Amino acid sequence: MKIAISTAGDFVSAHFGRCPVFTLLDIQANKLVKKEVISNPGHEPGFLPEFLRSKGVECIIAGGMGQRAIGLFGASGIKTVMGVSGKIDNVIEELLAGTLTGGESLCKPGAGKGYGVDKTVCDHGNEH
Repeated sequence: MKIAISTAGDFVSAHFGRCPVFTLLDIQANKLVKKEVISNPGHEPGFLPEFLRSKGVECIIAGGMGQRAIGLFGASGIKTVMGVSGKIDNVIEELLAGTLTGGESLCKPGAGKGYGVDKTVCDHGNEH
């Protein structure tokens, strides 16, 4: 399974679309086969689901994501896991152990509305 984690530094990014990079994981038989970091090509409605699907991504892990984006990923057959925070390496360990749990999106509803692609932060507090 190929998984994309929204990444800011060594941590899961609080907002999926605004993260600087994605950590792509290829996991087979509960083992990490490949880990790759790619730049976020841009936050544009509808673009990232197609871009990540073209990379073979089947699941996305992030701190938060808007409902519209969750719907677009779902329509592309990509599962979303929100409410995840912490260091990327710890998240990978939890994934491999089968103990990673998601929760409520860390982004407030409407946090990105009215700002378009120029908005660089959400209204959800510190980004780690």
